This record gives sequence, C-alpha cells and structure tokens, in this order.
Amino acid sequence: MLTHNQVWGAVDRIAARYNFSPSGLAKAAGLDPTTFNKSKRVTSDGRPRWPSTESIAKVLDATGATIDEFISLLTKKPKKPARPVPLIGFAEAGAGGYFDDSGFPVGSGWDEIKLPDVDDDHAYALEVSGNSMEPLYRKGDVIVVSPAAPLRKGDRVVIKTRDGEVLAKELKKKTAKSVELKSLNPDHKDRTLPMNDVVWIARIVWASQ
Repeated sequence: MLTHNQVWGAVDRIAARYNFSPSGLAKAAGLDPTTFNKSKRVTSDGRPRWPSTESIAKVLDATGATIDEFISLLTKKPKKPARPVPLIGFAEAGAGGYFDDSGFPVGSGWDEIKLPDVDDDHAYALEVSGNSMEPLYRKGDVIVVSPAAPLRKGDRVVIKTRDGEVLAKELKKKTAKSVELKSLNPDHKDRTLPMNDVVWIARIVWASQ
C-alpha cells in the first residue's frame, strides 16, 4: 500500500534528479507553481492532499522520466549527505588525549574524512595499520566506530584497555565482570578481559572495503 509520504517523496526526488525545485517542476509541467509546495500537501482541516494522476503524467512528460522510474522512487530512501568524522591511525588510538573515558572523540590532532550514513554524531574513523585484523580488515582500510551504538553478540568492536592497548575483535560475550573477544585473525588468540581493565568498548558500524 502506498503512503502519502511515499508519493510526495517520489515527486521531490524526480524534481531533484532533473534539477528542479518543487515549484520549478510544477511550472515546467504547466501547473500552478505552488501545486507541489509542502503547504499544499495537507488541506486546511489537516487531511492529506495527494497529487493527481494528471499532474504526475505532466511531470513525467516535462522531465522525460518514465513511469517505471517514478515507481522506483516511491520507496527509495534519500541518501544522507556525507559529513566529516574524525580520523586517526589505529596505532595512534592508544595514546592519551584522543578519547574521553566513555570512548567519545575529544582533543586535537584528528584528521577528518567524509562518510555517508553515520547517525552517531560522536562516530569516528580509525585507519587500520598492521596485519592483526586480516583477512577482514587490511592495512589502509578505514573503520568507523560508534560509541553510542548498542552492543550485541557477534558485533565487531574496538576496545581500549587501561594499559593503552586498542583492539579490534568480535564480541563473544559481555557481562558485568568480563568481556570475551574472538580474534578477527585466526593467527591471533581470542581474549578474555576483566571489565575493570576495559576503558571503553564501541561497535564498528562501517568499513571502507
């Protein structure tokens, strides 16, 4: 079942795809320039107002878009714009001054990298060095870590210990007393750490592979 938001969203995406504003698209289609304004999408008594099939047909004619193209845009989610997130090398992450006690990025010395679809405003990126995370992550890969993301068994995570060690592992089990970690590289042993030795643990949400 189509929703009011889906249909209007497809109109907006057609407009953007063909470099029109909503009012510019309406004008190009021979309609009143206010036809597609957001204020016209709801009636004065709060009921949703839908675009007519005639106005959609005129939009397709004006842009040259096909009906299949319009249909494909009905359920397509708009891409979030890329935004900069802090970036440091994985080896540097063990040094002091880059994170607070909860694993949120602080201080100076960070570079920046632009990445899309990162919902956590405190997310940051680490550039992989060495081979301890192969074959999953290789030297030069960038992983994005979200301190706010919930942790679940099987998640890939980054952990910082009180000794300044920074590890990327798979989470096997976490309790109030300890955390069990599976190595991403079969040549490295799995680890079990007491929670009082862990400064923070955060989930890997993206990798540039």
